[in-house]
Amino acid sequence: MLALFFMERRGVMAFLPITKQEMKTLGWERPDFVCVTGDAYVDHPSFGTAIICRILEAHGYKVAILPQPDWKNEASITEFGIPRLGFLVNAGNMDSMVNHYSVSKKRRKTDAYTPGGVAGKRPDYATIVYCNLIKRTYKDVPVIIGGIEASLRRLAHYDYWSDKLKHSILMDSGADLLIYGMGEHAIVEVADALASGLSVSDITFVRGTVYKTREIDGVYEGIQLPEYNELVKDKIAYAKSFAIQYENTDPFSGKPLIEKYGEKRYIVQNPPATPLSTQEMDDVYELPYMRNYHPSYEKEGGVPAISEIKFSLTSNRGCFGGCSFCALTFHQGRIVQCRSHESLVREAEQMTRDPEFKGYIHDVGGPTANFRAPSCEKQLKYGVCTKKQCLFPNPCKNLKADHSDYIALLRKLRAIPGVKKVFIRSGIRFDYVLADGSDDFLKELCEYHISGQLRVAPEHVSDPVLQMMGKPDNSVYKRFVEKFYQVNKKIGKEQYLVPYLMSSHPGSGLREAVTLAEHIRDLGYMPEQVQDFYPTPSTISTCMYYTGVDPRTLRPVYVPKNPHEKAMQRALIQYRMPENYDLVKEALIKAGRRDLIGFDKKCLIPPRKIKQSPGVSSKEKHNPGNKMKKRSHENKANVRCKHRKRR
Repeated sequence: MLALFFMERRGVMAFLPITKQEMKTLGWERPDFVCVTGDAYVDHPSFGTAIICRILEAHGYKVAILPQPDWKNEASITEFGIPRLGFLVNAGNMDSMVNHYSVSKKRRKTDAYTPGGVAGKRPDYATIVYCNLIKRTYKDVPVIIGGIEASLRRLAHYDYWSDKLKHSILMDSGADLLIYGMGEHAIVEVADALASGLSVSDITFVRGTVYKTREIDGVYEGIQLPEYNELVKDKIAYAKSFAIQYENTDPFSGKPLIEKYGEKRYIVQNPPATPLSTQEMDDVYELPYMRNYHPSYEKEGGVPAISEIKFSLTSNRGCFGGCSFCALTFHQGRIVQCRSHESLVREAEQMTRDPEFKGYIHDVGGPTANFRAPSCEKQLKYGVCTKKQCLFPNPCKNLKADHSDYIALLRKLRAIPGVKKVFIRSGIRFDYVLADGSDDFLKELCEYHISGQLRVAPEHVSDPVLQMMGKPDNSVYKRFVEKFYQVNKKIGKEQYLVPYLMSSHPGSGLREAVTLAEHIRDLGYMPEQVQDFYPTPSTISTCMYYTGVDPRTLRPVYVPKNPHEKAMQRALIQYRMPENYDLVKEALIKAGRRDLIGFDKKCLIPPRKIKQSPGVSSKEKHNPGNKMKKRSHENKANVRCKHRKRR
């Protein structure tokens, strides 16, 4: 295995160099690659920079990391001099604009990926800024970009923060090549091509890459998208273009995509890289990561992002869930790839030897925890269906809903000496749980892998909104809720569901927001957190937000964009908060629902302001579990409230 080979070769595990002095200590005159990143250097496989750099190192390349250089000082990019083969650039584990701004476009005060959580250590549009800095300093050195920011901006895309349709990031950054997706296959092919003496401009053949060209005669089976100038003028043209992109995200059926810019300038996206095999996944995650932040950050308090992932296990990648607001289809793809039980057990055993390990594995999952295999057998030969989803609007007849492998894995992890509890926090698809004919997984989940509360993501309760979200009908969630409480009753536990809810998604007007508020009323608690829909690059929902149509059907979609309406929709979800009273009242009147203003049990607010919402103590407001528990004891004889508990 690569990991074992690498450990034998190096003898002693160490961090990769982040300063010239550290590089000299290794005896290097110069590195083969310098990786410029918007994050602090955390040598853990949850960080893309660590994975890519360790893979290159395992293949014999010298890699130095330049984390969070001062973009206002051109000399900052010269720390290691001119690399032999090129610069690798990424904005970090998050899009830099999402990292910097809330959905209301207010500047965030902290950055979990920076030492001490300090904000402002990376620029807006970090990939572009870093590349421009490199090109001004080293004009002829190859620059290859990657990571989530580059991956989701690889073709023309709507940018929420500037409210504009932007070029492919390759055009604005001046970079020579873009690697999209997870990149393990592509980065090695690109590195080997450069090392063989090939010019970066001639690397046009690698899957999972995007390149610039003036000639497209050699692009085999390429699909020409509408040119950029047309996209800017016509939003429907952009919706059609996006639909074509979405249908070509599969490595087996995807075709090259061509986007024209002006006269004789083209961006060409090659088909995605093929999925990693289980052995390749094991190799990637068992490289000799230090599994911590660079020790130089200790004096600043460390890097906050390590706290949640240090004792978590990544068991899979890819997702066939198909949520409209999620960019995973564009980045990781729909084919699920998994690590072996043996690899995950080895990593867990390694955790138990860490002095900071307290016996709790925080998560075993990925984009969706309970996906442990491709959704059907034909995918690895023919690819995923381009016109159909695996779970939406209903589970496909070819879907293999089977949790037996995941159950076996969790049992092995629980049995490791030193492990007290294994949590599942990365989220489960409740419709996939229901599609499994057995209740075994739900029983194990409730008995061993949650502690009082299970967070799930129905997102909404209005079926028209759920359809826009690519989520199952609300009746499916209701069935899951009933089954969840039935299972807990059988095993003698009193545990509760805490749903994630989203406001202002395309398709959601005030009427739909009121319906959601009524559901929360019947559920018996007030959510502490509400997520406003955030139009991040390259999602179906963002395309709806920008164009006003569903790119899958080209049918018009209502899009709440007015900040005041969005504030009302958000307030309705937290209607018990006194500070939301005026917004809730206004929303109810505008939605024609004055019947919900009054003192009846079905009402959301009283007809006048009062200091505290009836029946909601400060303690209950911040602890939904206590609120639900109290109601269940007080109303056991009441049929309606009994039904409410099941929900």
